[in-house]
Amino acid sequence: MIKRTLKQIAEMVSAKNDITPFSDTLISGVTIDSRKIENGNLFVPFKGEHVDGHQYVVEAIGKGASAALWQEDVPNPPKNLPIIIVDDCLTALQELARKYRRELNVKVVGITGSNGKTTTKDMTASLLSLKYKVQKTEGNFNNHIGMPLTVLNLSEDTEVAVLEMGMSGRGEIAFLTKLACPDAVVITNIGESHLLDLGSREAIAEAKLEILQGLKPGGLAVLHGDEPLLMERINQYKGNIELQTFGRSDSNDLYPIEITQLGQGNRFTVNASSEVFELPVLGTHNILNALAAMLIARYFSISFEKMIEGLQAIKLTNMRMELVEGKHGEKIINDAYNASPTSMMAAIELVANLQGYEQKILVLGDMLELGPEEEQYHVKIGAGLNPEQIDLLFTYGQLGAHIANGAREALGENRIFAFLDKEELIQELERHVNDNSLVLVKASRGMKLEGVVKALQKD
Repeated sequence: MIKRTLKQIAEMVSAKNDITPFSDTLISGVTIDSRKIENGNLFVPFKGEHVDGHQYVVEAIGKGASAALWQEDVPNPPKNLPIIIVDDCLTALQELARKYRRELNVKVVGITGSNGKTTTKDMTASLLSLKYKVQKTEGNFNNHIGMPLTVLNLSEDTEVAVLEMGMSGRGEIAFLTKLACPDAVVITNIGESHLLDLGSREAIAEAKLEILQGLKPGGLAVLHGDEPLLMERINQYKGNIELQTFGRSDSNDLYPIEITQLGQGNRFTVNASSEVFELPVLGTHNILNALAAMLIARYFSISFEKMIEGLQAIKLTNMRMELVEGKHGEKIINDAYNASPTSMMAAIELVANLQGYEQKILVLGDMLELGPEEEQYHVKIGAGLNPEQIDLLFTYGQLGAHIANGAREALGENRIFAFLDKEELIQELERHVNDNSLVLVKASRGMKLEGVVKALQKD
Protein backbone atom coordinates (compact mmCIF):
# COMPACT_ATOMS: atom_id res chain seq x y z
CA MET A 1 0.00 0.00 0.00
CA ILE A 2 1.03 3.60 -0.40
CA LYS A 3 3.48 4.76 2.27
CA ARG A 4 4.41 8.42 2.08
CA THR A 5 4.90 11.33 4.43
CA LEU A 6 2.09 13.79 4.82
CA LYS A 7 4.23 16.37 3.05
CA GLN A 8 4.52 14.06 0.02
CA ILE A 9 0.78 13.32 0.07
CA ALA A 10 0.00 17.03 0.26
CA GLU A 11 2.14 17.69 -2.81
CA MET A 12 0.53 14.84 -4.73
CA VAL A 13 -3.01 16.11 -4.11
CA SER A 14 -2.19 19.86 -4.39
CA ALA A 15 -3.07 20.74 -0.81
CA LYS A 16 -4.56 24.18 -0.26
CA ASN A 17 -3.40 24.58 3.35
CA ASP A 18 -0.11 24.58 5.24
CA ILE A 19 0.56 21.15 6.77
CA THR A 20 4.11 21.98 7.92
CA PRO A 21 3.54 20.98 11.59
CA PHE A 22 2.65 17.46 10.41
CA SER A 23 5.03 17.17 7.44
CA ASP A 24 6.87 14.09 8.69
CA THR A 25 3.74 12.17 9.69
CA LEU A 26 3.76 8.82 7.88
CA ILE A 27 0.70 7.78 5.87
CA SER A 28 0.19 4.05 5.37
CA GLY A 29 -2.78 3.13 3.17
CA VAL A 30 -6.02 4.91 2.30
CA THR A 31 -9.61 4.25 3.33
CA ILE A 32 -12.97 5.88 2.67
CA ASP A 33 -14.76 3.95 5.45
CA SER A 34 -14.33 5.31 8.97
CA ARG A 35 -15.44 1.93 10.33
CA LYS A 36 -12.41 0.23 8.80
CA ILE A 37 -9.65 2.57 9.94
CA GLU A 38 -6.23 0.99 10.38
CA ASN A 39 -3.30 2.69 12.08
CA GLY A 40 -1.58 5.14 9.77
CA ASN A 41 -4.40 5.40 7.21
CA LEU A 42 -5.31 8.49 5.26
CA PHE A 43 -9.08 8.90 5.65
CA VAL A 44 -10.90 10.31 2.63
CA PRO A 45 -14.40 11.63 3.44
CA PHE A 46 -17.08 11.98 0.77
CA LYS A 47 -20.19 14.15 0.77
CA GLY A 48 -23.11 11.81 0.09
CA GLU A 49 -26.80 12.48 -0.38
CA HIS A 50 -27.63 11.38 3.15
CA VAL A 51 -24.31 11.22 5.01
CA ASP A 52 -21.29 13.51 4.92
CA GLY A 53 -18.09 11.66 5.72
CA HIS A 54 -16.52 14.85 7.03
CA GLN A 55 -18.46 14.38 10.27
CA TYR A 56 -16.35 11.28 10.94
CA VAL A 57 -12.93 12.86 10.35
CA VAL A 58 -12.15 13.57 14.01
CA GLU A 59 -13.38 10.10 14.99
CA ALA A 60 -11.23 8.49 12.24
CA ILE A 61 -8.10 10.24 13.49
CA GLY A 62 -8.99 9.19 17.01
CA LYS A 63 -9.17 5.58 15.82
CA GLY A 64 -5.65 5.71 14.42
CA ALA A 65 -5.80 7.47 11.07
CA SER A 66 -2.67 9.56 10.57
CA ALA A 67 -4.49 12.24 8.59
CA ALA A 68 -7.59 13.04 6.58
CA LEU A 69 -8.58 14.99 3.53
CA TRP A 70 -11.08 17.81 3.85
CA GLN A 71 -13.09 19.31 0.98
CA GLU A 72 -12.71 23.08 0.79
CA ASP A 73 -16.43 23.86 0.49
CA VAL A 74 -17.20 22.03 3.76
CA PRO A 75 -17.12 24.52 6.62
CA ASN A 76 -15.31 24.27 9.96
CA PRO A 77 -12.33 21.96 9.33
CA PRO A 78 -10.99 20.77 12.71
CA LYS A 79 -8.10 22.78 14.13
CA ASN A 80 -4.71 21.42 15.16
CA LEU A 81 -5.24 18.08 13.42
CA PRO A 82 -3.41 16.65 10.38
CA ILE A 83 -5.93 17.76 7.76
CA ILE A 84 -5.22 18.26 4.04
CA ILE A 85 -7.66 20.67 2.44
CA VAL A 86 -8.39 19.98 -1.24
CA ASP A 87 -10.78 21.27 -3.90
CA ASP A 88 -12.64 17.95 -4.12
CA CYS A 89 -12.01 14.79 -2.13
CA LEU A 90 -12.88 12.36 -4.96
CA THR A 91 -10.66 14.18 -7.45
CA ALA A 92 -7.86 14.24 -4.88
CA LEU A 93 -8.21 10.48 -4.29
CA GLN A 94 -8.02 9.83 -8.03
CA GLU A 95 -5.05 12.14 -8.50
CA LEU A 96 -3.23 10.51 -5.60
CA ALA A 97 -3.75 7.10 -7.24
CA ARG A 98 -2.66 8.42 -10.64
CA LYS A 99 0.62 9.79 -9.28
CA TYR A 100 1.29 6.75 -7.11
CA ARG A 101 0.82 4.50 -10.15
CA ARG A 102 3.48 6.45 -12.03
CA GLU A 103 5.93 6.09 -9.15
CA LEU A 104 5.56 2.30 -9.12
CA ASN A 105 7.67 -0.07 -11.17
CA VAL A 106 4.70 -2.31 -11.89
CA LYS A 107 3.20 -3.85 -14.99
CA VAL A 108 -0.57 -3.45 -15.27
CA VAL A 109 -3.15 -5.66 -16.98
CA GLY A 110 -6.53 -4.00 -17.51
CA ILE A 111 -9.62 -6.18 -18.01
CA THR A 112 -13.09 -5.16 -19.13
CA GLY A 113 -16.05 -6.71 -20.94
CA SER A 114 -19.79 -7.16 -20.64
CA ASN A 115 -19.50 -10.60 -19.03
CA GLY A 116 -16.68 -12.59 -17.51
CA LYS A 117 -14.32 -9.78 -16.56
CA THR A 118 -14.11 -10.77 -12.89
CA THR A 119 -13.59 -14.44 -13.75
CA THR A 120 -10.95 -13.50 -16.33
CA LYS A 121 -9.28 -11.24 -13.77
CA ASP A 122 -9.09 -14.13 -11.29
CA MET A 123 -7.74 -16.51 -13.94
CA THR A 124 -5.16 -14.00 -15.18
CA ALA A 125 -3.93 -13.30 -11.66
CA SER A 126 -3.64 -17.04 -10.96
CA LEU A 127 -1.53 -17.64 -14.07
CA LEU A 128 0.70 -14.61 -13.58
CA SER A 129 1.27 -15.60 -9.94
CA LEU A 130 3.26 -18.58 -11.23
CA LYS A 131 6.15 -16.20 -11.95
CA TYR A 132 5.42 -12.78 -10.45
CA LYS A 133 4.22 -11.08 -7.30
CA VAL A 134 0.66 -10.19 -8.30
CA GLN A 135 -2.14 -8.09 -6.85
CA LYS A 136 -5.62 -7.88 -8.31
CA THR A 137 -8.87 -5.97 -7.92
CA GLU A 138 -10.71 -7.34 -4.90
CA GLY A 139 -14.50 -7.57 -4.83
CA ASN A 140 -16.20 -5.03 -7.05
CA PHE A 141 -13.62 -2.24 -6.63
CA ASN A 142 -13.63 -1.59 -10.38
CA ASN A 143 -15.10 1.90 -10.77
CA HIS A 144 -13.97 5.54 -10.43
CA ILE A 145 -13.68 5.13 -6.65
CA GLY A 146 -12.80 1.45 -6.29
CA MET A 147 -9.97 1.34 -8.81
CA PRO A 148 -8.05 4.29 -7.29
CA LEU A 149 -8.33 2.54 -3.92
CA THR A 150 -7.03 -0.67 -5.52
CA VAL A 151 -4.06 1.18 -7.02
CA LEU A 152 -3.28 2.84 -3.68
CA ASN A 153 -3.32 -0.60 -2.05
CA LEU A 154 -0.56 -1.89 -4.34
CA SER A 155 2.70 -2.75 -2.60
CA GLU A 156 5.84 -1.09 -3.91
CA ASP A 157 7.31 -4.51 -4.74
CA THR A 158 4.24 -5.77 -6.65
CA GLU A 159 5.37 -6.82 -10.11
CA VAL A 160 2.01 -7.14 -11.90
CA ALA A 161 -1.36 -5.60 -11.05
CA VAL A 162 -4.49 -7.09 -12.64
CA LEU A 163 -7.15 -4.39 -12.62
CA GLU A 164 -10.80 -4.89 -13.49
CA MET A 165 -12.47 -1.91 -15.16
CA GLY A 166 -16.24 -1.57 -14.98
CA MET A 167 -18.56 1.07 -16.35
CA SER A 168 -22.11 2.31 -16.58
CA GLY A 169 -21.67 4.81 -19.40
CA ARG A 170 -19.35 6.32 -21.98
CA GLY A 171 -16.08 7.82 -20.83
CA GLU A 172 -15.72 5.76 -17.65
CA ILE A 173 -13.40 3.11 -19.08
CA ALA A 174 -11.35 5.87 -20.74
CA PHE A 175 -10.90 7.55 -17.35
CA LEU A 176 -9.87 4.31 -15.62
CA THR A 177 -7.43 3.16 -18.28
CA LYS A 178 -5.71 6.55 -18.44
CA LEU A 179 -5.27 6.40 -14.67
CA ALA A 180 -3.91 2.83 -14.74
CA CYS A 181 -1.72 3.08 -17.89
CA PRO A 182 -1.93 -0.68 -18.61
CA ASP A 183 0.77 -2.64 -20.42
CA ALA A 184 -1.81 -5.15 -21.64
CA VAL A 185 -5.61 -5.18 -21.81
CA VAL A 186 -8.41 -7.70 -22.31
CA ILE A 187 -11.94 -7.19 -23.63
CA THR A 188 -13.77 -10.40 -22.79
CA ASN A 189 -16.90 -9.86 -24.93
CA ILE A 190 -19.72 -7.50 -25.84
CA GLY A 191 -23.08 -8.39 -24.31
CA GLU A 192 -26.31 -6.64 -23.43
CA SER A 193 -25.41 -5.18 -20.03
CA HIS A 194 -25.71 -1.36 -20.01
CA LEU A 195 -28.15 -1.25 -22.91
CA LEU A 196 -30.28 0.97 -20.67
CA ASP A 197 -27.50 3.58 -20.56
CA LEU A 198 -25.86 3.13 -23.96
CA GLY A 199 -28.75 2.08 -26.18
CA SER A 200 -27.07 -0.48 -28.46
CA ARG A 201 -24.43 -3.21 -28.52
CA GLU A 202 -22.48 -1.05 -31.00
CA ALA A 203 -22.28 1.72 -28.40
CA ILE A 204 -21.25 -0.82 -25.75
CA ALA A 205 -18.42 -2.03 -28.01
CA GLU A 206 -17.18 1.51 -28.49
CA ALA A 207 -17.30 2.14 -24.75
CA LYS A 208 -15.33 -1.05 -23.99
CA LEU A 209 -12.72 -0.17 -26.63
CA GLU A 210 -11.98 2.98 -24.64
CA ILE A 211 -9.65 0.75 -22.63
CA LEU A 212 -7.16 1.06 -25.48
CA GLN A 213 -6.84 4.81 -24.90
CA GLY A 214 -4.63 4.23 -21.87
CA LEU A 215 -2.70 1.24 -23.25
CA LYS A 216 1.01 1.93 -23.48
CA PRO A 217 2.34 2.26 -27.07
CA GLY A 218 3.07 -1.21 -28.43
CA GLY A 219 1.14 -2.85 -25.58
CA LEU A 220 -0.93 -6.01 -25.98
CA ALA A 221 -4.66 -5.94 -26.65
CA VAL A 222 -6.43 -9.30 -26.23
CA LEU A 223 -9.88 -9.34 -27.81
CA HIS A 224 -12.71 -11.80 -28.35
CA GLY A 225 -12.03 -12.43 -32.03
CA ASP A 226 -15.46 -13.92 -32.75
CA GLU A 227 -17.14 -10.61 -31.89
CA PRO A 228 -17.53 -8.58 -35.11
CA LEU A 229 -18.40 -5.42 -33.17
CA LEU A 230 -14.87 -5.48 -31.75
CA MET A 231 -13.02 -6.64 -34.84
CA GLU A 232 -14.73 -4.08 -37.09
CA ARG A 233 -13.56 -1.27 -34.83
CA ILE A 234 -10.05 -2.40 -33.96
CA ASN A 235 -8.53 -1.29 -37.26
CA GLN A 236 -8.22 2.31 -36.11
CA TYR A 237 -5.84 1.18 -33.36
CA LYS A 238 -3.62 -1.10 -35.46
CA GLY A 239 -0.03 0.02 -35.67
CA ASN A 240 -0.01 1.33 -32.10
CA ILE A 241 -0.80 -1.97 -30.37
CA GLU A 242 -0.03 -5.67 -30.54
CA LEU A 243 -3.29 -7.53 -31.18
CA GLN A 244 -4.06 -11.13 -30.23
CA THR A 245 -7.46 -12.80 -30.33
CA PHE A 246 -9.20 -15.72 -28.65
CA GLY A 247 -12.49 -17.43 -29.43
CA ARG A 248 -14.14 -20.61 -30.65
CA SER A 249 -13.30 -20.24 -34.35
CA ASP A 250 -9.98 -21.23 -35.88
CA SER A 251 -9.43 -17.70 -37.18
CA ASN A 252 -8.27 -16.69 -33.69
CA ASP A 253 -4.74 -16.79 -32.34
CA LEU A 254 -5.89 -19.11 -29.55
CA TYR A 255 -8.92 -21.40 -29.73
CA PRO A 256 -10.02 -24.72 -28.19
CA ILE A 257 -9.61 -27.98 -30.11
CA GLU A 258 -11.25 -30.49 -27.79
CA ILE A 259 -13.45 -29.86 -24.75
CA THR A 260 -14.52 -32.48 -22.22
CA GLN A 261 -16.98 -31.47 -19.54
CA LEU A 262 -16.05 -32.82 -16.11
CA GLY A 263 -18.12 -33.04 -12.95
CA GLN A 264 -16.83 -29.74 -11.57
CA GLY A 265 -14.99 -28.23 -14.51
CA ASN A 266 -13.60 -28.85 -17.98
CA ARG A 267 -10.67 -30.50 -19.71
CA PHE A 268 -9.52 -28.93 -22.97
CA THR A 269 -6.75 -28.60 -25.52
CA VAL A 270 -5.83 -25.59 -27.66
CA ASN A 271 -4.37 -25.05 -31.11
CA ALA A 272 -1.06 -23.59 -29.92
CA SER A 273 0.03 -26.33 -27.54
CA SER A 274 0.05 -30.09 -27.13
CA GLU A 275 -0.69 -29.79 -23.40
CA VAL A 276 -3.99 -30.92 -21.87
CA PHE A 277 -5.48 -28.33 -19.51
CA GLU A 278 -7.97 -28.81 -16.70
CA LEU A 279 -10.09 -25.91 -15.49
CA PRO A 280 -11.86 -26.39 -12.13
CA VAL A 281 -14.64 -24.01 -13.16
CA LEU A 282 -18.06 -24.95 -14.49
CA GLY A 283 -19.22 -23.79 -17.91
CA THR A 284 -17.60 -24.18 -21.31
CA HIS A 285 -17.93 -20.40 -21.75
CA ASN A 286 -15.33 -20.08 -19.00
CA ILE A 287 -12.83 -21.80 -21.28
CA LEU A 288 -12.94 -18.65 -23.41
CA ASN A 289 -12.17 -16.57 -20.32
CA ALA A 290 -9.26 -18.91 -19.64
CA LEU A 291 -7.97 -18.46 -23.21
CA ALA A 292 -7.85 -14.69 -22.71
CA ALA A 293 -5.90 -15.18 -19.48
CA MET A 294 -3.55 -17.61 -21.22
CA LEU A 295 -2.71 -15.08 -23.94
CA ILE A 296 -1.83 -12.55 -21.24
CA ALA A 297 0.31 -15.12 -19.41
CA ARG A 298 2.16 -16.03 -22.60
CA TYR A 299 2.83 -12.32 -23.22
CA PHE A 300 4.47 -12.25 -19.79
CA SER A 301 6.68 -15.24 -20.73
CA ILE A 302 4.82 -18.02 -18.94
CA SER A 303 4.86 -21.31 -20.84
CA PHE A 304 1.78 -23.35 -21.67
CA GLU A 305 3.28 -26.23 -19.69
CA LYS A 306 3.50 -24.02 -16.60
CA MET A 307 -0.05 -22.76 -17.12
CA ILE A 308 -1.41 -26.24 -16.32
CA GLU A 309 -0.51 -25.62 -12.69
CA GLY A 310 -1.96 -22.10 -12.65
CA LEU A 311 -5.31 -23.12 -14.12
CA GLN A 312 -5.74 -25.93 -11.60
CA ALA A 313 -5.14 -23.49 -8.72
CA ILE A 314 -7.74 -20.92 -9.77
CA LYS A 315 -10.07 -19.61 -7.08
CA LEU A 316 -12.90 -17.49 -8.39
CA THR A 317 -14.66 -14.63 -6.64
CA ASN A 318 -17.76 -15.91 -4.81
CA MET A 319 -21.15 -16.39 -6.50
CA ARG A 320 -19.69 -17.10 -9.92
CA MET A 321 -20.43 -20.65 -11.04
CA GLU A 322 -19.88 -21.75 -7.45
CA LEU A 323 -20.96 -25.37 -6.86
CA VAL A 324 -22.30 -25.98 -3.36
CA GLU A 325 -24.35 -28.71 -1.69
CA GLY A 326 -27.84 -28.27 -0.29
CA LYS A 327 -29.22 -29.77 2.89
CA HIS A 328 -31.28 -32.32 0.92
CA GLY A 329 -28.21 -33.49 -1.00
CA GLU A 330 -29.00 -31.35 -4.03
CA LYS A 331 -26.19 -29.64 -5.92
CA ILE A 332 -26.55 -25.88 -6.38
CA ILE A 333 -24.75 -23.70 -8.90
CA ASN A 334 -24.54 -20.28 -7.26
CA ASP A 335 -24.16 -17.80 -10.12
CA ALA A 336 -26.11 -15.05 -8.39
CA TYR A 337 -23.56 -12.25 -8.68
CA ASN A 338 -24.81 -10.88 -11.99
CA ALA A 339 -26.74 -11.71 -15.13
CA SER A 340 -27.30 -10.67 -18.72
CA PRO A 341 -29.00 -12.55 -21.56
CA THR A 342 -25.63 -13.82 -22.80
CA SER A 343 -24.43 -15.09 -19.42
CA MET A 344 -27.83 -16.52 -18.50
CA MET A 345 -28.05 -18.53 -21.71
CA ALA A 346 -24.51 -19.82 -21.11
CA ALA A 347 -25.43 -20.92 -17.57
CA ILE A 348 -28.60 -22.65 -18.78
CA GLU A 349 -26.58 -24.42 -21.48
CA LEU A 350 -24.21 -25.66 -18.79
CA VAL A 351 -27.06 -27.09 -16.71
CA ALA A 352 -28.64 -28.71 -19.76
CA ASN A 353 -25.41 -30.51 -20.65
CA LEU A 354 -24.31 -31.66 -17.20
CA GLN A 355 -24.80 -35.40 -16.77
CA GLY A 356 -25.68 -37.50 -13.74
CA TYR A 357 -28.73 -35.63 -12.42
CA GLU A 358 -32.31 -36.87 -12.52
CA GLN A 359 -33.83 -33.44 -12.05
CA LYS A 360 -32.65 -30.02 -13.27
CA ILE A 361 -34.16 -26.87 -11.81
CA LEU A 362 -33.64 -23.25 -12.86
CA VAL A 363 -34.12 -20.38 -10.40
CA LEU A 364 -33.91 -17.23 -12.50
CA GLY A 365 -34.49 -13.61 -11.54
CA ASP A 366 -34.55 -10.20 -13.18
CA MET A 367 -31.77 -9.16 -15.55
CA LEU A 368 -31.41 -5.43 -14.98
CA GLU A 369 -30.25 -2.45 -17.08
CA LEU A 370 -31.35 -3.92 -20.42
CA GLY A 371 -33.20 -0.87 -21.69
CA PRO A 372 -36.58 -0.61 -23.43
CA GLU A 373 -36.50 -4.19 -24.77
CA GLU A 374 -35.94 -5.74 -21.35
CA GLU A 375 -39.21 -7.67 -21.36
CA GLN A 376 -38.45 -9.27 -24.75
CA TYR A 377 -35.02 -10.37 -23.52
CA HIS A 378 -36.62 -12.15 -20.58
CA VAL A 379 -39.34 -13.76 -22.70
CA LYS A 380 -36.65 -15.05 -25.08
CA ILE A 381 -34.79 -16.75 -22.22
CA GLY A 382 -37.93 -18.66 -21.25
CA ALA A 383 -38.92 -19.50 -24.81
CA GLY A 384 -35.50 -21.02 -25.44
CA LEU A 385 -35.72 -23.65 -22.70
CA ASN A 386 -35.62 -27.27 -23.80
CA PRO A 387 -38.29 -29.32 -21.96
CA GLU A 388 -36.19 -32.46 -22.32
CA GLN A 389 -33.23 -30.84 -20.54
CA ILE A 390 -34.93 -28.65 -17.93
CA ASP A 391 -37.48 -30.07 -15.50
CA LEU A 392 -38.65 -27.10 -13.43
CA LEU A 393 -38.44 -23.31 -13.70
CA PHE A 394 -38.72 -20.93 -10.75
CA THR A 395 -38.66 -17.19 -11.44
CA TYR A 396 -38.34 -14.23 -9.11
CA GLY A 397 -39.22 -10.60 -9.75
CA GLN A 398 -41.32 -8.51 -12.11
CA LEU A 399 -39.04 -9.15 -15.08
CA GLY A 400 -38.47 -12.75 -14.07
CA ALA A 401 -42.19 -13.26 -14.60
CA HIS A 402 -41.60 -12.63 -18.31
CA ILE A 403 -39.15 -15.57 -18.33
CA ALA A 404 -41.99 -17.68 -16.95
CA ASN A 405 -44.37 -16.37 -19.60
CA GLY A 406 -41.89 -17.18 -22.36
CA ALA A 407 -41.46 -20.72 -21.07
CA ARG A 408 -45.12 -21.66 -20.82
CA GLU A 409 -45.38 -23.18 -24.29
CA ALA A 410 -42.14 -25.14 -23.91
CA LEU A 411 -42.51 -26.40 -20.34
CA GLY A 412 -46.24 -26.17 -19.60
CA GLU A 413 -47.95 -24.59 -16.61
CA ASN A 414 -47.28 -27.37 -14.10
CA ARG A 415 -43.49 -27.04 -14.40
CA ILE A 416 -43.30 -23.27 -13.89
CA PHE A 417 -43.43 -21.34 -10.61
CA ALA A 418 -43.31 -17.53 -10.67
CA PHE A 419 -42.85 -15.48 -7.49
CA LEU A 420 -42.56 -11.89 -6.36
CA ASP A 421 -41.84 -12.98 -2.77
CA LYS A 422 -38.46 -14.61 -2.19
CA GLU A 423 -39.51 -16.51 0.95
CA GLU A 424 -42.48 -18.05 -0.85
CA LEU A 425 -40.16 -19.11 -3.68
CA ILE A 426 -37.79 -20.77 -1.20
CA GLN A 427 -40.60 -22.66 0.52
CA GLU A 428 -41.95 -24.02 -2.77
CA LEU A 429 -38.49 -24.85 -4.09
CA GLU A 430 -37.67 -26.88 -0.99
CA ARG A 431 -40.70 -29.07 -1.69
CA HIS A 432 -39.21 -30.15 -5.02
CA VAL A 433 -35.47 -30.64 -4.48
CA ASN A 434 -33.91 -33.99 -3.63
CA ASP A 435 -30.49 -35.61 -3.62
CA ASN A 436 -30.61 -36.04 -7.41
CA SER A 437 -31.42 -32.39 -8.15
CA LEU A 438 -29.20 -29.82 -9.83
CA VAL A 439 -30.30 -26.24 -9.16
CA LEU A 440 -29.03 -23.15 -11.00
CA VAL A 441 -29.55 -19.81 -9.21
CA LYS A 442 -28.92 -16.75 -11.39
CA ALA A 443 -30.05 -13.12 -11.60
CA SER A 444 -28.67 -9.61 -11.58
CA ARG A 445 -26.91 -8.55 -8.40
CA GLY A 446 -29.75 -6.29 -7.33
CA MET A 447 -32.08 -9.29 -6.91
CA LYS A 448 -29.89 -10.80 -4.15
CA LEU A 449 -30.72 -14.37 -5.07
CA GLU A 450 -27.81 -15.64 -2.99
CA GLY A 451 -30.45 -15.69 -0.26
CA VAL A 452 -32.04 -18.64 -2.05
CA VAL A 453 -28.69 -20.45 -2.08
CA LYS A 454 -28.13 -19.84 1.64
CA ALA A 455 -31.61 -21.11 2.46
CA LEU A 456 -31.00 -24.35 0.58
CA GLN A 457 -27.49 -24.98 1.88
CA LYS A 458 -26.56 -27.13 4.81
CA ASP A 459 -26.32 -25.29 8.13
